[in-house]
Amino acid sequence: MKKNNPSLPFLKNMQLLDLSKLVFDNSRAFAQKMDEEDPLAIYKEHFNFPIDKEGKKSIYFCGNSLGIQPKTAQKEVDKVMDQWKNAAVKGHFDKENAWVPFHLTLKEMMSKIVGAHASEVTIMNTLSVNLHLMLTSFYRPTGKRTKILVEPDIFPSDRYALESHLHWHGYNIKDHLIHIPKAEYQENLRKGDIKKIIDEQGDEIALIMLGGVNYYTGQILNIREITEWGHEKGCTVGFDLAHAAGNIPLNLHDDGVDFAVWCTYKYLNSGPGSIAGAFVHEKHGSDQSIPKFKGWWGHNAEIRFGMREDFDPMPGIESWQISCQPILSLAPVKAALEIFDQAGMKALRNKSILLTGYLEFLLAELNNKKIKIITPNLQLERGCQLSILIEEGDKSIYNKLIEQGIVVDWRNPNVIRVAPTPLYNGFEEVFTFVQALKMILN
Repeated sequence: MKKNNPSLPFLKNMQLLDLSKLVFDNSRAFAQKMDEEDPLAIYKEHFNFPIDKEGKKSIYFCGNSLGIQPKTAQKEVDKVMDQWKNAAVKGHFDKENAWVPFHLTLKEMMSKIVGAHASEVTIMNTLSVNLHLMLTSFYRPTGKRTKILVEPDIFPSDRYALESHLHWHGYNIKDHLIHIPKAEYQENLRKGDIKKIIDEQGDEIALIMLGGVNYYTGQILNIREITEWGHEKGCTVGFDLAHAAGNIPLNLHDDGVDFAVWCTYKYLNSGPGSIAGAFVHEKHGSDQSIPKFKGWWGHNAEIRFGMREDFDPMPGIESWQISCQPILSLAPVKAALEIFDQAGMKALRNKSILLTGYLEFLLAELNNKKIKIITPNLQLERGCQLSILIEEGDKSIYNKLIEQGIVVDWRNPNVIRVAPTPLYNGFEEVFTFVQALKMILN
């Protein structure tokens, strides 16, 4: 922070922070003062933390893999269980908490997370299932336009889905799944390289399918620019936002993205394997020429239970729904989204910039040549996660951190992914982690 700075409540009242103007201090007292002045610190009490072997709350920096449990999640699940117990089938149309329109009550909150109209967003299925549904509709190869463009280290599940659709259409993977080239010794993608391959091969690319935030490096891609470049060449553009939703502010509608999918169990804290989200831009919402799998939850809700009508699609993304909603899975989503709605993505993003900036500062203070941060150092190109490469390191480093009650994520061969999450992490936790890492490396 700047010296003689105002206290942290200004987080909620300004544009995104400029990290270059902040001055940090390498002391526990400074970290404690930051926590004391943090207006978002109250949200830490809204979550249940895992307990370490000594019975103390763990320091949890693994929200990029699985978020921790909101305390209200149990109450929301119990509410559904009690309704099932006491009302059974009548619960579908209960006046207060009817199950049939349950997911509709969450659309507005979810749309704020991803920067979309509520009519463009729904909550359904799981991420990979939603990706398959979107590929069915939006990967439509014709003529020489048959290829799919992906990032070099695409998340495996996404790659499997894309490969299966290439096979379905009779195309070989080697020639039709193309990767954005990455410069030698360069962990992150360069903007120029992305634009160059779209400019050069765009006429042959049917679909650009990228991760909004890369799961390994934590790099944010510029969704608006990539979408514009793709559309200029006639490509359809979609994004996997598993590591972006709840992590960074998104503007899917204004950016013109054709479709997007994301899970809710990472930064959105909705439980392991929880129901996922999907977005289809309104420009496609009423296009009946788009192929899609039909199901009764995509059918006109007013006559859905008539059971005899031909398929009459719901407006917007609702027509992509297939099955009735799993209410028990939606209940924790409701609990989590209500917390996000109270805190606000703008304030969370500013605190995230502070937390990761402080983590980066403390790591630099170690002056250890074995440590290399492979996440971009520009705040606009990273979210909560810093990926720390440790030369000649092995998993024993991770194991020793876990033994001390510090939960991070290990990626072979030598990368620790650390994600200080603004909803429930603080500055003293970051300081404690770096001190522990220093002792382990020494």
